[in-house]
Amino acid sequence: MKYHLVSGGCGFVGRNMAKHLYKNTQDTVIVIDDLSVGLPPSQWIGVHDFFGTDQPQKVEKGIEYWGNDGRMVFWKGDFRRFLRLAMEEEGWLEDTFGVTRFSDVFHFAAIVGGRAKIDGDPMMVALDLAIDAEFFYWAVRHKPERVLFPSSSAAYPVDLQGEGDYVALAESDIDFEGGRLGQPDMTYGWSKLTGEYLARIAAANYDLPVTCIRPFSGYGEDQDLSYPIPAIAARAANKENPFEVWGTGKQGRDFVHIDDCIDCMFFAMDRIKDGSAVNIGSGKITNFLQIIDLFTEFAGYDPPIKQLLDKPVGVHARHANMDYVFNELGWKPKISLREGMRRVYDQAVKNTQ
Repeated sequence: MKYHLVSGGCGFVGRNMAKHLYKNTQDTVIVIDDLSVGLPPSQWIGVHDFFGTDQPQKVEKGIEYWGNDGRMVFWKGDFRRFLRLAMEEEGWLEDTFGVTRFSDVFHFAAIVGGRAKIDGDPMMVALDLAIDAEFFYWAVRHKPERVLFPSSSAAYPVDLQGEGDYVALAESDIDFEGGRLGQPDMTYGWSKLTGEYLARIAAANYDLPVTCIRPFSGYGEDQDLSYPIPAIAARAANKENPFEVWGTGKQGRDFVHIDDCIDCMFFAMDRIKDGSAVNIGSGKITNFLQIIDLFTEFAGYDPPIKQLLDKPVGVHARHANMDYVFNELGWKPKISLREGMRRVYDQAVKNTQ
């Protein structure tokens, strides 16, 4: 029996990874989350279809075991506390979970949120530095078989993402060996860039197999409304008129569906062990006015646009150069923008019923 660890496993990406592991393996998936942002297992979208029940199979010592076989295990708490117990109390992991060594570890625990959180409370977001430092300190001692560290497109230099001078961001635009790093996007970008550096140290100095990824604008049906895509879809489903957009709406992003994100993560983990990072995106830029056009087309109406110029918007343009991943590694996304956005819109309609 293999054991996989998913920190931040009740957040958007974490719970999609946990569900993927549960569905596609016979392994035990241990999910850690303090639920400050994430949803408890009983509230996951599609929980009735997934588990067949909205109640755990059993609860022992505050730990929930989900599914008929109890392979989805949920421990509620700060991930740093989990790491300290595992480090400081000999035998705690084995006594508590039956684990002697984890197979794959997916480190999604972080202070996250939309643009309002990144710009509005940067010092809180900076706590990610502490979470990542404690994680890698534990990981190089526990030595799991593989580690995934999710960085972010926010780690890229913001001077490459301005209006009129933006470029498709390539992995080589962050050059640790050459000392050319640039200015990341706020404390969130700095924390992700630092995490990548720790990943490289862990791989080079401690022989820990680590893969870093730089997802661009991931989205999906069960993403919460603090993120733009589900929020815009919900407003289209409710036929908002006039339709509000933060800023001018001309700011562009590279949107990639969560199912493609998960697929690329495993693809990269099978090929990269040295802590280096790869982009996850479509390689195409789409602005928010185009997204609104798509959702209002689905909704069957054509509202005027109301620009909210006092709202935070971040960089003007952020999209991935996918040449390395497409041509060298051989991975491409399977879900088109239209198909993915249609899924999100259909879910938004269901949510309004």
